[in-house]
Amino acid sequence: MSSTSPTVFVTAAGGQLGRLTVTALLDRIAPDRVIAGLRNLDSEAAAQFRARGVAVRLADYDRPDTLAAAFEGIDRLLLISSNEIGQRVQQHGNAIEAARGAGIGMLAYTSVLRADRSSLAPAEEHRQTERILRESGLPHVLLRNGWYTENYTASIPSALTHQALIGSAGTGRIAAAARADYAEAAAIVLTDAGQGTAEIYELAGDEAFTLADFAAEIARASGRPIAYRDLPEAAYRDILLGAGLPAPLAALIAGSDAAAAEGALFDDGHALSRLIGRPTTPFAASIEKALAG
Repeated sequence: MSSTSPTVFVTAAGGQLGRLTVTALLDRIAPDRVIAGLRNLDSEAAAQFRARGVAVRLADYDRPDTLAAAFEGIDRLLLISSNEIGQRVQQHGNAIEAARGAGIGMLAYTSVLRADRSSLAPAEEHRQTERILRESGLPHVLLRNGWYTENYTASIPSALTHQALIGSAGTGRIAAAARADYAEAAAIVLTDAGQGTAEIYELAGDEAFTLADFAAEIARASGRPIAYRDLPEAAYRDILLGAGLPAPLAALIAGSDAAAAEGALFDDGHALSRLIGRPTTPFAASIEKALAG
């Protein structure tokens, strides 16, 4: 771990991807070179970071003043996309403007797979963020992440209860990867001495599956009968609403499945495994991990 390593800031570090990225960074650079951005400095995440020697700073996408102060003295920044549907463009714009003002040497942004032409509902906010980033003049890298396998393993308890995995993806193939794979990729980009000019990484898993494949693997690993039940997008959205999901989130999930049916989540470029230097985590391994608790 070189004393000349860049100082790296991770926004939204208390989230699942943020925590994993901080962990991956600590495998590559010293703790005093990693700074975690959080909205609550009294949180459990903040205490855990401090215990590992990682400094924490207040960084709230909705409060530009916190971002300006948080980014002082930072060499490289990971801007993890917000999960607030409809608010992302403004929030990301706040962070990009603060990064520009702080003179950050390189910003990496977690976008979505093939954001420039994707039919996925979240892609439009990512396209707008990418445009703002280009126009800012900041050296940047676009980490266009495919879906996390955990998006699907989260449905395992319900699938076991009802003996069915439901969705609207038809026979669309989904090249998902484990969240930790994407976190490792981000850490590599943030600490690579060759970074600094605009690059785009289309990141996805090596192994594509249909939701029928996913259901069959849950059945195999659990020893219980699980079938995939494909539904029209509207019917799937209504079930999600009935389960208590907010309307925007239910629409996003159902719409993303419908887009996956048309190939929006398939990729066979293997850029992610090349970047991390190993195969991406098999979806069977993610299922077994979820079943093990």
